[in-house]
Amino acid sequence: MNDIRLYHNSRCSKSRRVLELLQERGITPEIVHYLDTPPNSAELRELLAMLGLPAHALLRTGEPEYAELGLDRPGLDEAVLIDAMVRHPRLIERPILVHGGRAVIGRPPERVLELLD
Repeated sequence: MNDIRLYHNSRCSKSRRVLELLQERGITPEIVHYLDTPPNSAELRELLAMLGLPAHALLRTGEPEYAELGLDRPGLDEAVLIDAMVRHPRLIERPILVHGGRAVIGRPPERVLELLD
């Protein structure tokens, strides 16, 4: 399965577990170290569409940038939230697995297996 992409943070236990689950099944995904090479706004919009989520649902609300940037204000435009994630990729929830035109957030990690059936 060469069309599997994992947005990965090796310091995240959930992300590491997703990678382990894939490897246990003989799957070697394309790994995107999104903290080093953040997705641009078009890529984030594509991910959100595959996830079927609004931008706010992809934000890590516990990160300091979330509060510092005032991202908790109601009614913020999607473009503002996406721009914040592009500029501060730590705000992007992880891990995200993409396969077959669909995507899923690996929380819990076993959730990624839904895309492999």
